[in-house]
Amino acid sequence: MSRTTATVAASLPDHWEELVTAALLGTDRRVPPGAAPGPQAPSDLLDGAAAATVRRRAGLRPARPAERLRPAPEDPRPPLPQAAARRLGALLADRPGASGAGRRGAAPDLMELLPQWLQAANARGYAAPPQALPALLDAARGRTDLRPAALRFAGPRALWLARLNPDWRFALRAAPGGGPSAPDLRDPQGIRRLWQEGLFAERVTLLTALRSRDAAAARTLLEETWTTERAEDRLMFLDSLRAGLGPDDETFLERALADRSRNVRATAAELLSALPASALAARMGARAAVCVAVDRTRDVPTIVVEAPHECDAAMERDGVAATAPAGRGERSWWLGQLVEAAPLGTWPGRLGGRTPEEIVALPVADGWQGELHAAWCRAAVRQRDAAWSRALLGEPSAPEAGGPGAVSLAERARLLATLDAGERAAWVAGFIETHGLSEAFQLLGVCAVPWAPPLGRAVVDALNIARDAGSYPWSFSGVMGLAERCLDPSEASRLDALLAIPDEPEDAAPGAASYWSEAFQRLVTTLRLRGAMLAELAPEEPAP
Repeated sequence: MSRTTATVAASLPDHWEELVTAALLGTDRRVPPGAAPGPQAPSDLLDGAAAATVRRRAGLRPARPAERLRPAPEDPRPPLPQAAARRLGALLADRPGASGAGRRGAAPDLMELLPQWLQAANARGYAAPPQALPALLDAARGRTDLRPAALRFAGPRALWLARLNPDWRFALRAAPGGGPSAPDLRDPQGIRRLWQEGLFAERVTLLTALRSRDAAAARTLLEETWTTERAEDRLMFLDSLRAGLGPDDETFLERALADRSRNVRATAAELLSALPASALAARMGARAAVCVAVDRTRDVPTIVVEAPHECDAAMERDGVAATAPAGRGERSWWLGQLVEAAPLGTWPGRLGGRTPEEIVALPVADGWQGELHAAWCRAAVRQRDAAWSRALLGEPSAPEAGGPGAVSLAERARLLATLDAGERAAWVAGFIETHGLSEAFQLLGVCAVPWAPPLGRAVVDALNIARDAGSYPWSFSGVMGLAERCLDPSEASRLDALLAIPDEPEDAAPGAASYWSEAFQRLVTTLRLRGAMLAELAPEEPAP
């Protein structure tokens, strides 16, 4: 250090802020502390900064050593086969919108295949490759529908990573206690501690998990703290009782009918009405039966309706909302709620011993048919009654696609969900064969994947008919997207005949034939890709 530098260093206290200001403004405008104006000022500034830096660093107290990062927990599940691991990397590398807006071309949408891949990998019990965990967490962060399957596949190491990156904290909220795994449901003390001390989201997750394993234990846990919970929390906890709902829950739900919260009371009443043998269902059935009868004095037996004239306190306690929505008459509003909550077993005895099909076929006087049948639809869905759902759906080939109660596609879809997978697929196939694809999207969404062969054939035949009609394929883009994900991969070979570009009829939309060929090419390519994905997930044969 030069004599000048030593002099400056010795004479300067730690004027760090002044030195920074001089550096920012320049020594021509601001002379450093302890230095003289002139050509030597820049060197004095640097020397002073160096000396001050040494002073500042020498004066720092050593920080406490951070706790050493614990290694990630082991994942005991078997590793993915190599081909499946490579496929996972390709699926995660695909990003929505990477190909730009507009037509998709013939390339499959890999990101849309990821949920199906995760489901298959989880079914086989594989562990995620460690190097894929960051991309897997990023994908789950961007798509909430992926989170349950992605976090299950990612396993305990993903939760270990989530503690190190705030962007992945959602993974900690998804597991009770934010731990590497759910608490041992055979550990009563651990369960009780988490229930008493955990955050709300952790307690909801715990109650849901326990309910699926031991419904009575979950209900007992909830009963212990019920009176001390907040109203909004009681509502969420009560909703968890839908899983495994049974007659043993009736006593607790009856008490909840007297809850301070109107929403809690309404939910308790809804759950009780889903138990046809409950006392509330019997009370609602008795009220509804008074309102509906068969008039046998007419030439054709006809259902007549006398809607309630008031909503008394007992009805309100049992979940009937007294105030009708805007545009609804009070009496029809009350009637719909009574019929919806009444056991469907009430009606054959009340209406002359008729079957559900015969009851639905009866005419209804004075314009009450829509209200009555719509309430029966809601009751069939709530009580999971397949016989009434069949009656209300009617034949799929019927005009306007269904029975008199199926007033909307959404209601038909809900009714279909009460049937077993095979019957559901057969009904939707019959609907498509008669009515085409224009209204089939919602109905296809409730069918089991992969689609049963009759349903798959009906969809492909309808797409082929639409192509021959000369319309553009993007009019059916929703159905085509479902077909890519839901058709059985074995159908790919049967579709090869659709890849050729046919001659366009004179009245066809310009270029429609080539667009259809492109769409079918994408469908076939996606089906074969799905078939390859499933084959890659098969356990690897040991080397000889």
